[in-house]
Amino acid sequence: MSFRSENILKGLSFISALFFCGIFFLILSTLIYQSGALSFEFLTTVSSEAGRAGGILEVINSSFLILAICLGVSVPLSIATAVFLAVFSEKNPLVHNVISTALDTLAATPSIVFGLFGYSFFVIYLGFGFSILAGGLTLAFMVLPFLIRIFEEGISENYRQFKLAGASLGLSRTAQVRRIILPLSTNTISAGLVLGIGRALSETAALLFTSGYLLRMPESVMDSGRSMSVHIFDLAMNVPGGNQNAYRTAVVLVIALIVINLTSTFLTRRVLGAKT
Repeated sequence: MSFRSENILKGLSFISALFFCGIFFLILSTLIYQSGALSFEFLTTVSSEAGRAGGILEVINSSFLILAICLGVSVPLSIATAVFLAVFSEKNPLVHNVISTALDTLAATPSIVFGLFGYSFFVIYLGFGFSILAGGLTLAFMVLPFLIRIFEEGISENYRQFKLAGASLGLSRTAQVRRIILPLSTNTISAGLVLGIGRALSETAALLFTSGYLLRMPESVMDSGRSMSVHIFDLAMNVPGGNQNAYRTAVVLVIALIVINLTSTFLTRRVLGAKT
């Protein structure tokens, strides 16, 4: 490639990156402008007048309870499945292909379908009702194929690079996974976790069918609870005069995602730095 072509490609790449950053700041600035003043009381008080007034304390609590259940179920299962696909299914290509096809199909399935499944299975069949538990479990099923694919990619790449070295040291595949592969895959697991959190926190359709949209402080995971995304939807579409609080809730949601992203990046660097 000539020097001129390289500069053109570099310039186009830089413009694309600026365009992406511009979109992000345009969205964020629009939300902040429409939301007006965002006070600390908005985060620490409960709502009133169907969400038009007051804060979103009960909404925040419901959101993070749903997220905790989702991650508590999906992360261990996705790491275990990714390890099987990347390491232990080498001699079973048929099994690998069947699981991969199922994952790809589930990853492409609309969230409203997961919502219907969660309503039928968790809410009705298992008798959980419209509850935080039903919502969290439905989200766990929804993000599982997404997380498995991301984790599998990182684990598979590290396993290909280090399996011969591990075998030469007399390590079993289980020992290689535990001592070498998973520690080296920390960065990929962290990135997948952040993306999974983002998808779970932003989900609306599946939660309308499972966790419900009752606006109250949950006392247990068996209570109905309204997530931030559902709260935004309800205020914007069903509550006259609720637009400003909808925008405020959207700003809180975006800020929460930014904080989670930065925290994950910081912790990952600390972990990787401690191992080098």
